[in-house]
Amino acid sequence: MSDDEADPELIALLRKSLGLDSEPATGRPAETKVLENAQYIFDNSIDVALDPSKTKQAAETIWRLMQEKEYSTQTWSDHELHPQSKDESTVNFIFTMDLLNFSFWSDEPDESKRFVIEYHGKTYSGYWSLVAALQRALEEDIPITTPSFWLDEEQCSESVLKHVFRSATEEEMPLLRERMQCLREAGQVLCDVYDGSFVNCIYEANNSAGVLVNLLAEEFACFRDESIFHGRKVRFYKRAQILVADLWACFNGQSFGEFHDIDKVTMFADYRIPQMLHQLGCLMYSPPLDSHIRSLKTIPSGSTWEAEMRGTSIWCVELIRREIERRHPEVKARRISTSIPNRAETNITNGLDESIQQKGDQSQQHSRQNSRDSATKQAPLFGVNAILIDFFLYDTMKKLELEKQESVPHHRTRSIWY
Repeated sequence: MSDDEADPELIALLRKSLGLDSEPATGRPAETKVLENAQYIFDNSIDVALDPSKTKQAAETIWRLMQEKEYSTQTWSDHELHPQSKDESTVNFIFTMDLLNFSFWSDEPDESKRFVIEYHGKTYSGYWSLVAALQRALEEDIPITTPSFWLDEEQCSESVLKHVFRSATEEEMPLLRERMQCLREAGQVLCDVYDGSFVNCIYEANNSAGVLVNLLAEEFACFRDESIFHGRKVRFYKRAQILVADLWACFNGQSFGEFHDIDKVTMFADYRIPQMLHQLGCLMYSPPLDSHIRSLKTIPSGSTWEAEMRGTSIWCVELIRREIERRHPEVKARRISTSIPNRAETNITNGLDESIQQKGDQSQQHSRQNSRDSATKQAPLFGVNAILIDFFLYDTMKKLELEKQESVPHHRTRSIWY
């Protein structure tokens, strides 16, 4: 190379540092089309609609309360069940966790008989039951987060997996056989294509959240969360996106969690966020759909009703995000990667819950805000994106459920997608 020729490696490094590499070396697209598909669903929905004024009102309340809470990536590691190390073993744990992170709700009317995991003298339900089961298995020297183990049907037999996910009650973990199948299928792909490690998938994504989401959906059938809506294929990619978000949160936007386009990740379309958006008055259901949900009747996976709820929820959170940025353009200047909690049942103050429920009472909101001005005026500004909004809504809905304050039940769809 002559002195006059530019160093291609230096140019590549500069482009990467400036975020100019729109297409990573893998050739995979960085656009997931989840948001585009969500808008299409919203535009064509019949039984699910949005209330523009409630959505704008919710945006302001959510932004203010998130500033008061000062959400941070550090929160992810604060919970005793989440792994504390920041290495490849934690990447394996997160991959396993989100590979199996779906469908924990129970049809059992007696709460004392529902599936729970007992670990270190405590019982855990929902998402935390999965995390506790994985941690318990590792303590019992069962390599449950190792892909090669999943493929060994002698060592990783059905009876062993049933032991890993054994309940403290007689109710079995929902969709246990489907979870076993997910482990086998994902283990085959990782061992055949990625040298037995999900870390190599992260490397191939070249620090792109969008590329990693697409890679998961393309390479692993159990992450391919797609449906047909009015004759058009639509993507939701709930678990693929939350996997990327968990990596980002755990590693504080660095190392295995460094993504230059993390804002490509949308809200994670499950059954809790539609429930919370309805509680806030943002999401509205037609009488037939509303009656169906309140009667606790199952809505089939892939149905029009399900697609409308999931897609409209994604679009609603996007509108909330845009409204926050419109009213508070200063948040755009913040590093979003410094402001994210974990997607789980974190402790939320009573004041937060009271505020989020006062969706129709502006006078009470202004009163509370004025009383807090002196305490929050000098507080640091935290960024906001769809991930943060999703986590905030999810955590709040779980707290409301615990306090029996839901205005409507969550819809019931049994699937591996969420």
